[in-house]
Amino acid sequence: MTTQVIVLNGGSSSGKSGIVRCLQEVLPDPWLAFGVDSFVEALPARMRGSDGGITFTADGGVSVGAEFRALDAAWTEGIAAMARAGARIIVDDVFLGGPHSRQRWQQALSGLDVLWVGVRCDSAVAEGREIARGDRVRGMAASQVQVVHEGVGYDLEVDTTHTESLVCARTIAAHV
Repeated sequence: MTTQVIVLNGGSSSGKSGIVRCLQEVLPDPWLAFGVDSFVEALPARMRGSDGGITFTADGGVSVGAEFRALDAAWTEGIAAMARAGARIIVDDVFLGGPHSRQRWQQALSGLDVLWVGVRCDSAVAEGREIARGDRVRGMAASQVQVVHEGVGYDLEVDTTHTESLVCARTIAAHV
């Protein structure tokens, strides 16, 4: 079977977005990319900072409520439907729920050929990227660097600490 979906999981500022852009260039067929950041940006403004939506704490923590979870489930199912309709999909996500986060994707993507990729990065490097980006709450990268991988299994792992996005993308593409 041919890979239909690539799921990248890693903490904030771990390098997932750069890998996604490179994957879209090095893979021979066109692949659509969907990231959790785009999903969060698509939410109504009133859901940011609300109990039912998503809240970012001053120390980089993230909490989500029931309305967020309901829309996230619909988003996940929608991405799976596109893959079932023939689109090749790359998902850029942050498994804050560890194995539960992977299980919700596994359930939605049931029957599809999925390549599960862990994207790791040293905490200090991710923190430096976080500062350079300027669009993240300080501390988010450090708080997520380990927790997103706890209890999660992968087909492949890459580490962006000292490896460029293009090299990581080529490594992933070799497994597609």
